[in-house]
Amino acid sequence: MRENGVRNIWAQGQSVVNGWLAIPNSFSAEVLANAPFDSVTVDLQHGMVDFQAGVSMLQAISTCDVTPLARVPWNDPTPIMKMLDAGAYGIICPMVNTREECEKFVGACRYAPAGYRSFGPARAIIYGGADYASAANDTIITFAMIETATAMDNLDAIMSVEGLDAIYVGPSDLAISLGNPPSPEPAADNVVAAIEEILQTAHKHGVKAGIHCPSGKSVRDKFQKGFDFATILNDVRLMAAAAEAEIKAARAA
Repeated sequence: MRENGVRNIWAQGQSVVNGWLAIPNSFSAEVLANAPFDSVTVDLQHGMVDFQAGVSMLQAISTCDVTPLARVPWNDPTPIMKMLDAGAYGIICPMVNTREECEKFVGACRYAPAGYRSFGPARAIIYGGADYASAANDTIITFAMIETATAMDNLDAIMSVEGLDAIYVGPSDLAISLGNPPSPEPAADNVVAAIEEILQTAHKHGVKAGIHCPSGKSVRDKFQKGFDFATILNDVRLMAAAAEAEIKAARAA
């Protein structure tokens, strides 16, 4: 089976710089995949992406040596299994709040006896290789999003679930759940402390820690703190920020 580049980077003791796709377009996906990021995530939750667009975007990402990931809309086996069958090499699942929810998520990503994923890797076997069935369980990465006060109460239970590879912090939802305004870079003491607790708990359980960031500088800061995986904005925000900077330069006195 084709190797998972994210796992390889982690095995070397390094951190992963992730790109994020919210625009439902294969060309923009190809552009970002050529950036180059270590991995690129197709966002079916808050991005404008449906399944069919997601498949085309995964095909575009496959033109590059970058690991294709997907964030599903919810902790529902249907989109999880469909995106895996489409060739995603990792799933980021939102709003995982309890051990039971984490077990449901991880189980949907693994073939029996480790889980209950149904077999039918239509495109995944083309991308991954003929031995996909026997190697997928050890290759696919599971990311549970930690982004609520309820999840904070259940960190040890969530992160001790067998088969969970990583967690992914959603800073804005976490800030809201802890009584603060949404922010991609929370400054409130209780949110900063919560993120640190998530990071430490993950590493205590041998789970990799990821987070969404508003800039490359923020990613560097998170890596220095010990995060193993971090995302720089998304394609929409990167495009808007570049446009704003160039327009400002054009209008400068």
